[in-house]
Amino acid sequence: MLAMHDDARSRVLVPRVRERLEAIATVLPVGPGTSFLADPAVRAALPDVDVLLTGWGCPRIGPEVLDAAPKLQAILHAAGSVKAIVDPAAFDRGIRVSSAATANAQPVAEFTVAAIVLAGKRAFRLAAQYRIERRKADPHGMPGSYGTTVGLLGASRIGKMVAERLRGFDLEVLISDPYLTADEAAALGAELVGNDALFERSDILSVHAPLIPETVGLVDGRLLGLLKDGAVLINTARGKIIDADALLSECVSGRIDAVLDVTDPEPLPPDSPLLDLPNVFVTPHVAGAVGNEIARLGEMAVGELERLVTGQPLQHAITANELGRLA
Repeated sequence: MLAMHDDARSRVLVPRVRERLEAIATVLPVGPGTSFLADPAVRAALPDVDVLLTGWGCPRIGPEVLDAAPKLQAILHAAGSVKAIVDPAAFDRGIRVSSAATANAQPVAEFTVAAIVLAGKRAFRLAAQYRIERRKADPHGMPGSYGTTVGLLGASRIGKMVAERLRGFDLEVLISDPYLTADEAAALGAELVGNDALFERSDILSVHAPLIPETVGLVDGRLLGLLKDGAVLINTARGKIIDADALLSECVSGRIDAVLDVTDPEPLPPDSPLLDLPNVFVTPHVAGAVGNEIARLGEMAVGELERLVTGQPLQHAITANELGRLA
């Protein structure tokens, strides 16, 4: 059964992916709207469902839904986090869970690496000055990228991808994550440090922590104050990880630059000073999968179904123990 809203279904299951799906499974012609159990057709079909292929718009899969689907073997999520839709009871019943978060992480990592390269040359600030002053800004006072220290706050799926992609650059990479060991950081080509050292030493600092209660406001005024004058802060994670007032204060002062694909609030109000500052580059949450990149999510989920059908282990399985650390 497909459990996602119609728009997600058309974007995730593009024709070539839909063909792969229908080659290995009977796809029921019904799917949940606001609730699995509110629609009589869905309720009637659930006893025959072996796999739920979920996505954006999927209602929560709680004990009542699980009771109504006694044959359910797996929940394969063709999107990012499963935290909001998969009840822990699913794991208790031995139901396998998989997520296409890795497919969404890839474009975020690519976006972040591009932002790091441009930030090294302070291209965003120079471009804004060019636009405002209508004359070429002098780049010779800018630091450049060679030997720059890049800090990654969080060894999440995306944080690790960014570290791996930075191997080909002449950069020093630092990483801070309470669940990462020094050896694991070294394997990524990075040095494990604490948060204070990360902010003190980084010329460019990129946020990759998940948004969980422990990380709301994690990047506060004290940590931001540890950044060097002229440092660049990049956020492609979630806006609420950074204290909004402290960030605004630092940016208005001109002491640091910021590249923000996510903000708090999101979207920013039209009168937000961040939208007019030459040292702040704001994009409308585009780092993740957009356009034709969304098909990767469907490909990954259907690939998991192919592995399930052929008796192979899921490649992108989520365990119950991971739920607490997921965004």
